[in-house]
Amino acid sequence: MSDGDDPGPVVSVRDLSVSFGDIDAVRDVDVTVERGELVGLVGPNGAGKTTVLRAIKGTIAGDAGTVRIAGDPVSELSAAEAGRRVASVPQSTELSFDFKVRHVVEMGRTPHIDRFSGHDADDAVAVDEAMAAAGVERFADRSIRSVSGGERQRILLARALAQETPVLVLDEPTASLDANHAVTTAELVRGLVDDGRAAIAAIHDLDMAARYCDRLVLIADGRIAAAGQPATVLTRETLREAFDAEAFVGSNPVTGTPTVTAFPYSEAEPRRVHVVGGGREGARIVGRLVAAGHELSIGVLPRNDVAAVVVDDAGGRVAAAPAFETVDEEVCRAAERLASAADVTVVVGDVDGPNRTVVEAAGSVVRVATGTAGAAEHTGATERTGEREGGTESDGDEPGTGSVLDAIRESAALEDTTAK
Repeated sequence: MSDGDDPGPVVSVRDLSVSFGDIDAVRDVDVTVERGELVGLVGPNGAGKTTVLRAIKGTIAGDAGTVRIAGDPVSELSAAEAGRRVASVPQSTELSFDFKVRHVVEMGRTPHIDRFSGHDADDAVAVDEAMAAAGVERFADRSIRSVSGGERQRILLARALAQETPVLVLDEPTASLDANHAVTTAELVRGLVDDGRAAIAAIHDLDMAARYCDRLVLIADGRIAAAGQPATVLTRETLREAFDAEAFVGSNPVTGTPTVTAFPYSEAEPRRVHVVGGGREGARIVGRLVAAGHELSIGVLPRNDVAAVVVDDAGGRVAAAPAFETVDEEVCRAAERLASAADVTVVVGDVDGPNRTVVEAAGSVVRVATGTAGAAEHTGATERTGEREGGTESDGDEPGTGSVLDAIRESAALEDTTAK
């Protein structure tokens, strides 16, 4: 391939299918990675992410489809040429030899060295820079077997950096790292990509993937379930289908990227739910209700309350007033209308001020006491307000409230004390 040729994406996977015996690992997978782009592979364990990465590295051959690196089929590249184009950081950090850390990093220079020559000054500089970038230079003279799993992960990253390849392939690169080194590693990879390299990584942490990746490819059962920018891939619907779990997808207030909170899957019939009360407890319950598929509204509460932000992120309706100001009557009436139209109103904690009239406007009510000893309680409107003497208590959950109560209990770990 001449220098003037445009190879297109530096990594191109087309119609890839790989099987192991009678088990299909991946089927009809298409993935591309451009220069200056970080693509994240996300999905359940065993979905096929590592298989795709191994095909890109050329360590396994597909039963069908093609894998090209810088325009050339990886199957036609020699081991040395493949090593000059693709460097990898494996998921496993186990090494079967006992070398010094510097010698392990030096192995990354192997594709660049003639079999009859040794390391030269350029190789030494590349190794020094790689170790410094990965923050492992202080381990240079230690045995690879004497460092922790997280430290070994960073050493293998340094080895990949020392290869100085246009493509990085990373399999769960932050899985063994503490929070500080995980972020440092992600920032390092992001910086390399911004400087023109291409990177593709299997990532378990969905929030991390959303924060650092340009695009995500969601793989489930060996097939691509969704692909695109993080906000279009990480949706409640796609995550439910891929992971068999409920998920609340919000927006990180600092980075603006999607953030995912997962819950066990439950078959809840969607209901219209209004929430009275906020704060972290309210936000936690709201997130669970949204993940369970309910349509949410909330109010009255301050505009910057965290629960209001969560409902707004979920596309719900918010009756909010400016903080530390008298609540406008129009805001109160709006909240009352939302509560009146809801199938059930969830009251979090104590009710005071304008929210008293909001609760009075509601029909069916679920009350949640805050704190670890809280309880979910369902009452009928007449029994709750005491407006009529002799009002009968509910014989059980009114239609539609059962799934709401279940979602609240799963969120707040609450004991069932439904009024009888």
